[in-house]
Order: sequence, then structure tokens, then C-alpha cells
Amino acid sequence: MRLPINIEELLGGRAVEGDRIEYKTGWNPDAIYRSVCAFANDFDETGGGYIVVGVKEVNGRPVRPVIGIDPNQIEPIEKDMVGFNNLMLPYYQPRLYIEEADGKTILVIKVSAGERRPYKVPDQITARQKTYNYYIRYNSSSIVPKGEYERELINLANRTPFDDRGNDQITLKDISPLLLHDYLVKVKSSLASESLTENMESVLEQMELLEPTPEGYSIKNVAAMMFAERPDRFFKQSQVEIVLFPEGREKNPNNMIEVEPIRGSVPTMIEKTLSYLNTNVIKRQILKPKDREESIKFCNYPYQALEETVVNSLYHRDWTIREPVEITIEPDRISILNFSGPNYTIPMEAIREGKSLRSRRYRNRRLGEFLKELDLTEGRATGIPTVQEELEANGSPRATIDTDEERTYFLIDIPCHPYFAKKEIEIDTSGAKENVEIGVKDDVKGGVKELSDIQEVIVKEMLFDPSITTSEMAQKTGIKFRTLQRHISQLQAMGVVVRKDGRKDGYWEVVKKQIVFR
Repeated sequence: MRLPINIEELLGGRAVEGDRIEYKTGWNPDAIYRSVCAFANDFDETGGGYIVVGVKEVNGRPVRPVIGIDPNQIEPIEKDMVGFNNLMLPYYQPRLYIEEADGKTILVIKVSAGERRPYKVPDQITARQKTYNYYIRYNSSSIVPKGEYERELINLANRTPFDDRGNDQITLKDISPLLLHDYLVKVKSSLASESLTENMESVLEQMELLEPTPEGYSIKNVAAMMFAERPDRFFKQSQVEIVLFPEGREKNPNNMIEVEPIRGSVPTMIEKTLSYLNTNVIKRQILKPKDREESIKFCNYPYQALEETVVNSLYHRDWTIREPVEITIEPDRISILNFSGPNYTIPMEAIREGKSLRSRRYRNRRLGEFLKELDLTEGRATGIPTVQEELEANGSPRATIDTDEERTYFLIDIPCHPYFAKKEIEIDTSGAKENVEIGVKDDVKGGVKELSDIQEVIVKEMLFDPSITTSEMAQKTGIKFRTLQRHISQLQAMGVVVRKDGRKDGYWEVVKKQIVFR
């Protein structure tokens, strides 16, 4: 059995938060099974955890090189675990993986949130006289819950989050082998070498994306959220809708432009939404004050702030509610709205003041795991502080957050930098992706062609993704398909862009020396 995530990513703390990993220098079943019980109870609904055997830790971090364990211990440990699993009430079976790090053998015990919680286990699982207790995680320790915590733990029975539930409507045919393989490659999983056309069921089972049923299994909702090309078939209105008010919603609500809804898997929606904003909305400015040697660089909206907000809107939304994520763009702000709102463990004061929104309950714990492994989210309670820090560094006002007393929605307003705020939205002028723009600047000194606004958008999209099709570009930019075709023909006639290797499998080549970006 192969570990779904890369062992180096796990040991490095890049894929999983530190308080969800426990390190053991050797096989100590009494302590290990108390932690197994605590992770299985998943009191804070963060998705269980990992116990790594054969690794010393200092201050919560693994010591490298690892100690490792004797490979001859593995078979006896596997036999012991069969008996110990039967002693957990109700029965629970963690997954055991044999991995290698620093040339040594280590064991990884993956403990997912249990479907039959709460669980209890003997204090000393190897003792003859056994005293049972519940265990939960508190920071990085496994403790016996008392009073209110124990009552709350018992109330968690049968409260499996929506994303971790099986869905009989989802079939193997709905899961895209391409999306799944792309994910496994990005997270450096050894499962990427599996043939998904032949072993799709096996791969999903090892990723714990199947829920056993009397008839066999059902596929969990999060599998469709992450790896289905059309998850909106199962979760209605799971899309991002972008609306622009060039003069402002209050000043002229009738002057409104609706962008084609963005659909697809969660990573796809994140990518396409950010691409649209980066291409059509973000603008950059460089000013050279007379009294300073260094130039001032800023933009109307810092990309990182928008990235955090878009990711969080899809991560934390309630997928049972038939409402899209709504993005409204006005001259002075970008507003992002999702349903429902923050849960009641977050104080209203923290919400109103736009502070860190630390919760003890996370709506989509499995979805969060996948997004973190893709480096799309940093973890718990980091989103809002990152947004505020990026805005401050850009010289922009702070973001504001709003919800109602019933917590039915979550609205965040990202203010425009004051330098840009008084201008109407210019739909077709783009701030190209920073890495693309930098790559062009050195080549434009001898340029002979000055592009129009729309042509700039087209060229920058081609530079960013040479294989992009006209229909994909229309969806990303909001420019009409026929308009794009006309301008692309003009660019080809000007000698600015060249189509290589045919219509179906070809790509765009931009002749940089022929152009000047304004």
C-alpha cells in the first residue's frame, strides 16, 4: 500500500499542519494507540492525523537524518495492530505504510476521522487489566476530555462533514483520470505511477475516497469536488459568477457586465477565476518620486490578497447550499460573497474587525487537506491575516468582513488602492501576470508595433499559456469569441504572433521584438 502524499512533504511539514503529526522514536503501542484514538475522534474536525514511527522530534519538528526502525520489526508490528484495532471501541482500523527516508525504514500510521466516533481505547492497550477512556487532540498532545469537552465529543456521533460523505450518484466514470493524475504528480505521490484506466478504484481506495457500503462502496463528495470535470452535476450552483459594474453598483446599477460562469473542479475554478482577475482586473503602477532614488511599485489589488480570498471562498463554502460564489467588481472594490457564513465558534467581534478567524470546526476538512497539499491554502486561520498583510504592504486600506447574526453568508470587501479607485473599470486593459510582463520588458526597446488594449490582453495570454485556445481565452478574459478571432488575425498579419504545428495540437509563438506594451 502506497502513502497518498510524498513522505518528504509530510516530514517537512509542508503538506500537513504540525499538530496533526506525531513522531515516535520507536514502537510504543500504549502511547501510539492513545494518539490513534485521539486522531480518529477528530474533535476539531481537521481531518485526523499521522503517527510517524522511527523519527525523533525536537520542539515538534523531526530530527534528520531519521533514526528508522529495524525492518524485522515490521511483521510483528502488523500482527500486533490487528489485535489492538479490535480493542478500540467501536472497531477502528488505521492504515499502516512502510516508507523510506534518509536511507532508513520508517512507519507511517495514517488515522482518518472515524465514521463511528466517538472512539475509546484502553489507557494501556498492552495491559491485562484494561481501563477505557476517550481521547482527543489538544495542541500536539493526546488527552482525556473532561466535562464540556467530553459532552461535545459524544455529540459528534454521526456528524461526518459533507465533503467526507459517500454519494451514490457519483460513479468512477465521473472522476477524471487526467485531473486525478495531475494532482498526484503535483503532490509527488507514488500513486502517480498507477494506471488510472485500470486501477482507478484501487487508487481512490488508497486515497480514502471510497466509503464502504453493504453493496460495495460509494465515492465521497470530495472526490467529485477535486477530480470531476463537472462537479456541478452533483452540487448545484457550484460555480463562480463574476459581475462588473464599471461605474459602481449604486451609481449606475444598469451598467452591468456578466462574465460567463466559471465551472469545473475546485482547483480548476480557482485557477480560472484568478486568471481572469489577473488578466482583466489587476493593474500595476510604478511611480518615481522626486525626493526618492527608488521607485514605488504597487497595484490596484495585490494578487496574493485576491488569491487567498478566492481559495477561501471555495474551501469554506457550504456545498449543500445552491448558491454560487459571487464576485462583484466595482471601481473602488472587489467583493467576494459565499454561503454560508463563519460558524459560531468564531466571535462576531473578530469578524467585524477583520481579524484572524480561528475556528474549532472546519466545514470541509478533506477538501482543505487536498488544497493544502497543492499549496493553495496555508492552513487554519491564516487567510484573513495574509489578506490584510498584503493590502498593507501594497499601501491599500484594510479589507472588511461582514455576515449576519444567523451566519448565513460571508462577505469580504477588498478595497482598491487609492491611486486607482477614482477611475472607472477598463474591462479590456489588463495587468498581465507579473512573470510574463517582466519577461517582455527587455525585448521591447527596438519594438515596432504598439498594441491596442485587446491585443495586449491576447498577447499576454499567449505568453502565459502558448497552448491556449480561442474559446478558452474568451472564457478567461470575457472578450467575445468573434472579437478575439478578428484581433488574432490582425496580430498574425502584423507578424506579432505565429501559429505553430497545426490547429489541433499547435501553440502560439509571440515575436517579442515586434511589439511594444503601453
